[in-house]
Amino acid sequence: MFIAIEGPPGSGTDSILKYLLDLNFTKVTASDTLLDFVTSNWRQNFVIDNAHELPSLNTFMKRPFFMLITVDAKISIKYKRYGGKFEKFIELTDSYEYFDLQHISHLHIINNSTSDSLKGQLDALEITNPHRLRPDWPDYFMKMADLAAHRSNCMKRRVGCVIVTHDNRVIATGYNGTPRNFTNCNEGGCARCNNPSTSNSLSTCLCLHAEENALLEAGRARIESGSILYCNTCPCLTCSIKIVQSGIKKVVYSQSYSMDDESKRVLKEADVLLEQWTPLQSEHIVLN
Repeated sequence: MFIAIEGPPGSGTDSILKYLLDLNFTKVTASDTLLDFVTSNWRQNFVIDNAHELPSLNTFMKRPFFMLITVDAKISIKYKRYGGKFEKFIELTDSYEYFDLQHISHLHIINNSTSDSLKGQLDALEITNPHRLRPDWPDYFMKMADLAAHRSNCMKRRVGCVIVTHDNRVIATGYNGTPRNFTNCNEGGCARCNNPSTSNSLSTCLCLHAEENALLEAGRARIESGSILYCNTCPCLTCSIKIVQSGIKKVVYSQSYSMDDESKRVLKEADVLLEQWTPLQSEHIVLN
């Protein structure tokens, strides 16, 4: 793994660097041969604390072992850490190239933390977890479910679903919304979802749920023994019944729903494993 750190004066990049050095990372300096060196030795851990000095940063960004971390903090905290004249601090901050890198970084840390608490917070953050660079299968499929959810036109909530085989081949995807040839929910196609005072009354909803759409797309014949359903929201009771009937053997979800207990009971009785997915902390982290 090769981690590059960047941040304006007083952001605490030196503390992040020290943390990684304590984890046996080796500090390197920018040079024309650095890319070849770290590529040849990519199984080792390297760190550099001035990412903007890297030649051809875009090339580094394409490598599967590279992580760019940008660091910032509250202005008052940065100035206190800086310790110099305020005018010079503002001049350095405004001229810094950090802001050009923040939007492309893999991890952005707002480092308002004190030195006493920083290590514990960084430990919890799992900066060096390899899944930050290459997601494992649950991470991969849950991101697919989240992407599918962005296709949803339901006015109540966006839900996405992915069904895969036991050996991680995608069978089908789905998202919630009105049926084929209907007016989209967000265009008035479902009166129930477009009524802000209606919270229940699912029986009057015209929207197909993400799980239903994925199950219909897959068909019973394509759902193999041991197939897994990934959904960004815990299935409702009616979807849980259909999941059981389809032969799905495991359900992985992210967000809770209003009838989780009923769904858990149905799935448990049918010997379908239900598991809540816990992601790594998001790409934008505030440490206080």
